[in-house]
Amino acid sequence: MKAMVYYNYGSPDVLELKEIEKPVPNDDEVLVKVHAADVTPLDWHFLTGTPYVARIMAGLFKPKNNILGIDTAGRIEVRINGVYN
Repeated sequence: MKAMVYYNYGSPDVLELKEIEKPVPNDDEVLVKVHAADVTPLDWHFLTGTPYVARIMAGLFKPKNNILGIDTAGRIEVRINGVYN
């Protein structure tokens, strides 16, 4: 699957389109095939690492989660019990 990833805080120039492995959901999670996503101010803060106090949760020197995106719309691809639709 393709995703926009980033490994360092910075401007949108640090974003890269990469092919990554499809995530496997845990027992209490679902896998959603995203059809649409939006960019919010929260995504901007995670990308730039500002305000600096936010890095306590997001990662002090580099991001813990390399994929941005908070608000998405799509359909469930894998249910909690592991059955594919």
